Amino acid sequence: MDLLRILVAILLPPLGVFLQVGIGKHFWINILLTLLGYIPGIVHAMWVIAKK
Repeated sequence: MDLLRILVAILLPPLGVFLQVGIGKHFWINILLTLLGYIPGIVHAMWVIAKK
């Protein structure tokens, strides 16, 4: 399941975070980072998935 979340996080970082933690602080932070730059959104999504 983590492999699927990682693949989703690479394609759509906010969706990967949503699948891991739901709608919360990390989800909104990831949307902001993805809008500011795609790579920071991916890095944050990977961090959230690896942390849990």
